[in-house]
Order: sequence, then structure tokens, then C-alpha cells
Amino acid sequence: MKAFSLLDLAPIIEGGSARQALLNARDLAQHAEQQGYKRYWMAEHHNMPVIASAATSVALAYVAAGTETIRLGAAGVMLPNHVPLIIAEQHGTLAALFPNRIDLGLGRAPGTDGQTMRALRRDIMPASNDFPQDVLELMAFFEDGNDQGIQAIPGQGLKVPIWLLGSSLFGAQLAAALGQPYIFASHFAPELLDQALYVYRETFKPSKQHSKPYAAAAVNVFAADTDEEAEVLMKSVLMHVATLRKGKPGPLKAPTANFETDLSPSELSEARYMLRESAIGNEESVRVWLKQFIDRTQVDELVLASHVYDHQSRIKSFGIAAKVLLDLIEKK
Repeated sequence: MKAFSLLDLAPIIEGGSARQALLNARDLAQHAEQQGYKRYWMAEHHNMPVIASAATSVALAYVAAGTETIRLGAAGVMLPNHVPLIIAEQHGTLAALFPNRIDLGLGRAPGTDGQTMRALRRDIMPASNDFPQDVLELMAFFEDGNDQGIQAIPGQGLKVPIWLLGSSLFGAQLAAALGQPYIFASHFAPELLDQALYVYRETFKPSKQHSKPYAAAAVNVFAADTDEEAEVLMKSVLMHVATLRKGKPGPLKAPTANFETDLSPSELSEARYMLRESAIGNEESVRVWLKQFIDRTQVDELVLASHVYDHQSRIKSFGIAAKVLLDLIEKK
């Protein structure tokens, strides 16, 4: 493994606000910059009362202005929601303002529900079917010159790195065919992780940007001073996943001692299964789990998510994980 990064979902907590979530996002990025994280990612989600990063490029600009060296990017922009030119201009603007610090991850899912898709004025099926062509069109806008007759200003010639995201084999196949880096979303959809990484590596075709595959995977981390404290941190996410699956999303709730009684055994089991790629516990427990995951997957980069209710506990969780990963990289 060469590097590690973090995915910040800018959580809106119960009783909190989107403003505070975004203030926390910048604060988290500042800590991550000092802790050794190479990249800070935000994701596009719509109509989600728990996530403040819907206007992803705007949120990234705010975070970038408060940091100095850490790379920042979208993981991802849900391209079916947009026309490629607009995304090229938005992220070209970011790249112009923050040179050599911007990455752009692209996903094929809408990141929302059908009703919100209609509010976005997008038809999900044709937009998803056009995804490969839209990716190529977007990549061309970042080159020095293109034959489209249209320029992305800012954007043209800035060569913003493109990443492909996925939780199925489609994204792995497309990333391999285009010769681009790939991130698998195993933090919430782990079923096809090993198969997707295999397909990506085995079918990778070198591009002018990348001569060999570069694979990353996202996992959850809930780290604390003790295993028991770490289990408490995870409770908010288990509750959130269970309510989301029931179609009742809401702000992230504080972990409660009796939260298991609020969920049926099947709901709790499904949530734990969905989040099974998670490092949970004290520093040593997290070390053991992360080393096993890295040895198993041989990823080039690990993307950590820690969707924790308390902001300071979230910073600490990422900090413990960073300490472990820096040590693992040094010992390789």
C-alpha cells in the first residue's frame, strides 16, 4: 500500500445544522493534513438530511481554502446528474485555484432517489447508459486541446486526475478499459470487492495517464481508546443504515445504550452485514484488521470513512487509523 485517504460525508447530526457540518468538514481536513492523509474526499448526495455535501464542488472549495497540502476531490461526482462540461468547469475552477491538489472521482449511480432524480431534471436510465461516453467527454475537456469545438474555461489543459468509482463490476471494467485509477465502495457495498479488484487488474489497459493499475478500496473505521468505546461509535451508523433501508433517512443520531431495541434482529443483522468491511476497536484491534485487509486485497490506497456522531471522536478515530497506517507503510 502506497497511501491512505479519507472520505468525509460531512454528517449533519440530530440537533445540528448543515453549516456546522461544513465547518466540521474543514476542521477534519486540517487534522487529516497533519495526520498524514494524502487525500480528502467528499461525495455528492441529494435529498439526504444526514449529508451536507450535495454541492460538492462548493464544499470542496471551502475545505481547500482552509488547507495547504492535502489533495482534495469528489468521490464522487455522480455524473448522470450533470452534463460533462459543467463538471469540467467546476473542477477546472478548483484546479485553477488550488493547483496540483484536485482529484475527480466519477460514479454512475444517481446518489439519490427517483423523485429527486426528476427534480434534478435527469432521466436515470439514458444518463447511466451514456456514462462511458460522458466520462470520455469530460476527460477531453481537461486536455490541452480537443476536437469538440467547446472549451472548459477554467479546465482546459489542467489535466485533473480522473478516478472511476464503483460497487459493481461495471466500474472496474470501465476503469480498466480507460486506464484510470479505481476505487471500490466496500465501506457500504462489499459483496463484489475481491472480484472487482481482480477484474480491474487483469483487464487494465495502460493509458497515457497511467501505465499500470492503481486500485483503492473504501472501508469504515471506528477507532477509540478501547474496543468498547469503538463499538459505541458505530451505533449511530448502524441505526442510520437501518433507517435508510426503511426509506426514513434523517440526521445522524447520538449512540444510545439501548439502540439495539429500536431495531429488529434482522434490521441489525443486515446493517452489520452491509458494514462488515470495518475496522473497529482500539489501536491494536484496528491495526490487526487493517493489516489483514491490506494483505488480502493488495490495494494501492486505502480510503477510510468514519461516519461518527461526535466530531472530536471522529477526528480521534481517523487519527488512530492514520498512526497505524503510517506504521504499516513504514514497515513494508
